[in-house]
Amino acid sequence: MKEIILAKYGEIILKGGNRPRFESILINNIRNSLKNVAETKVRLAQATVYVEVFDEDKIDIVMERLSKVFGLVTIVRAAVCSKDIENIKLKAREYLKSDLNDGKRFKVEAKRSDKLFPLNSPQICVEVGGYLDDEFPEIIVDVHNPDVTVKVEVRDFDAYVYADENKIQGQGGMPIGTGSKATLLLSGGIDSPVAGHMISKRGVEIDAVNFFSFPYTSERAKEKVIELAGIIAQYTSKINLYIVPFTEIQIQIRDKCPEEHLTLVMRRFMMRIAERIAQKHKSRALITGESVGQVASQTLAALDVTNSVVDIPILQPLIGMDKQEIIDRSHAIGTYETSILPYEDCCTVFTPRHPTTNPKRENIIKSENKLDIEALIEEALAGVELIEVYPN
Repeated sequence: MKEIILAKYGEIILKGGNRPRFESILINNIRNSLKNVAETKVRLAQATVYVEVFDEDKIDIVMERLSKVFGLVTIVRAAVCSKDIENIKLKAREYLKSDLNDGKRFKVEAKRSDKLFPLNSPQICVEVGGYLDDEFPEIIVDVHNPDVTVKVEVRDFDAYVYADENKIQGQGGMPIGTGSKATLLLSGGIDSPVAGHMISKRGVEIDAVNFFSFPYTSERAKEKVIELAGIIAQYTSKINLYIVPFTEIQIQIRDKCPEEHLTLVMRRFMMRIAERIAQKHKSRALITGESVGQVASQTLAALDVTNSVVDIPILQPLIGMDKQEIIDRSHAIGTYETSILPYEDCCTVFTPRHPTTNPKRENIIKSENKLDIEALIEEALAGVELIEVYPN
């Protein structure tokens, strides 16, 4: 029996005159995500993406890939029927026989987009529902609380039948490429990958910057960050990951600044360097994973001190979330198990014993003035390594 995948989008439908542009980007993203997976035909009609998979053994893989494409809300496999009520009934019986058993309660919902079809939506429901009720004596019609909702869609090309309960949820949001580009400060922890995913969901393409302090942080820590970028890339396609050598800066800070200021001075350097990388590569904002009060460097006073050194916008999507909410999201997007691998990043290696929680900007600037800020930044930028990370 011929199957097809029906994928529905959400917010794009509200874009008015700009809708064709958003649809075009979405279709292009879908085709790119499936390019090396299976031979497919992708087309768009009536706010629905039709994905025909020519190797039926790969339909599940294609479904999984589509579930990570921003912009799609639901994805479902459906049987393709000719636009004839008898054929629709027969296909519904055959295709859904494993769903309609064991005393299940069911109802039929129909949508007739093709107004030339001789039956309207209520009539389709009566015809298909009555037929299935006769063919499966053990099932029960229940239009208020069904276990199975049989969906019939009569569209421009064909008719389609599926069980609504078999659809999977997509990522929602907006297609990547509709929201400019931002640069993610990507550590090896739990928070920053989630922040990157959340901003990407709004259609924003992302680059990533990681600060690497060899030999204080190991090659395994670097590999961990690359793996995290690869997981995020499953949702965004390729990510340009810029690895910044940070050892000399941290040593200078450790040797010349008060211990309680170490983290904030270090983070101010990170923001300055990330801003320069972002501007060089036409990125319009920075993304960070702060949550208010989670650690000493994330109090409002500390965030003010850190963020004040850059001029471009700073996007902080986790700012009002608690740790468990962030952990739950990291599980959902698949980054958690990698994030908790025991390879320390540069932030944890140089953590002061008693960091200040209510810093004054003038005091941090006084500490920084002991350093040759511009020379240290230029040296770090000269050693940046670019790694093009593709989906894991």
